[in-house]
Parts: sequence; C-alpha cells; structure tokens
Amino acid sequence: MRSHEAEAEPGWDVALPLGGPSLDGVLMAGFRDRAAAGPDLRVLPQPAVTVVLGLGHAPLTVEDAGGRRALRGFVAALSPGPARIRGERVECVEIRLSPRAAYAWLGVSPRELDGCVAPLEDPWGRDERLLRERLAATPVWDRRLALVDGFLAERAARAPEMAPEVAAAWDTIVARRGNVRVAEPAASCGWSRKRLWSRFSARTGLTPKRAAMPVRFDRAARALRCW
Repeated sequence: MRSHEAEAEPGWDVALPLGGPSLDGVLMAGFRDRAAAGPDLRVLPQPAVTVVLGLGHAPLTVEDAGGRRALRGFVAALSPGPARIRGERVECVEIRLSPRAAYAWLGVSPRELDGCVAPLEDPWGRDERLLRERLAATPVWDRRLALVDGFLAERAARAPEMAPEVAAAWDTIVARRGNVRVAEPAASCGWSRKRLWSRFSARTGLTPKRAAMPVRFDRAARALRCW
C-alpha cells in the first residue's frame, strides 16, 4: 500500500492510502501537526466509529462526560456525547469504521462503547499497544498505513459477520440520507420492527432511529462546508 499527501489545513500533513481504501467499510489517514500549534477539536456525531492511534511523544487529552483523561489511543462511538480532544505535536493514524463493519474490527459491539470516547485498549487490549509501538518505529507513512491495513484484515478474518438483515437496514438508512422510517427496512427484510430494533441496536450501539441522526448531521455538515 502506498500513500499520497492530501490537501490539509495549514500546518498539517495528511497521508492517504494511494488508490483508496483496500478494506470495505474502512477509511484511514495519517496526520502530523507540522506547525506544532496543538489541535483543540470537538468530537461530533458522524455515521462512523472513529479510532485514533496516537504516535507522538505526548498523549492526547480527552475531556467528556467521564472526566479528563490522557490517552494514547481512543475509539469514539457514532454519537459520543460532548467531547473535546486536545494535544501537542500531534501525530496519529485516524480510522473510520462503518457501523456494519465496526464489530469485525473492534472485536466488540459498538453498543459496549456506551456512546462515549473510550480508551482503545478496552476493545483491543495488548494488541493496541503493540500496534502503536510498531507504527511509532516506522517513519514512512505508506508503511504505517499498510501495517494498520494488515492488522485490521487479521482481526476481520476472525470476527463473525453482521446479519445481512442488519447490514441491509444500515445501508438503507445511509442511502436515504437518514430520512427513513424504521418500518421500511424491517418490512424489506421480513423482520418485525421489534426484532430489527433489538438486533440493530446490539450490533451498532444505536437504535435505527438514533442511527439516522448522525447520518443526517453529517449530510448537513458537509453541505455547510460547500458554502
């Protein structure tokens, strides 16, 4: 896997996999704060589970409902609640996982994240630290992204797949840009509304109704950026 530099905010270097993502449902990028300005970011709802692997010498500071914590890596649910991320001389790999793919790569249901920003060691354990150490020891971005790609591929190979009915319901929500009634995907897959509600929540961490909210929010945010 090769990477290329992407257009970024002033003072930031961004590396993307050349040719796009190789894993379905996964987007990733490398970031380096070249100006050492120190980011101060709000975590917003979006239709993806976000994983951040910090590679710099200093940890990232996460402030949310759980208090203030210094984390080397974290995972944010689709609707993480009010959260703020700060750091100095930040260098990291960010991975965005679609809800239908998140279970395979995290090893746990996004429901277990409890709508928060959680330490990445919670779902990944010792593997998280080992991956970060390998990434920090690899100075070239294309090799770093290839390491992450291989790591995720190994985890996905061992994970159970999402039920086709749940995956289809998520695809319908995305295709309709969040403007969908729960009865529609339930009827299309032959499940009752109650059964879809239960299975969908167990796999994505949100009910179908709540899952549509970050999809609509993301669409609105993208529209505003185009003005």
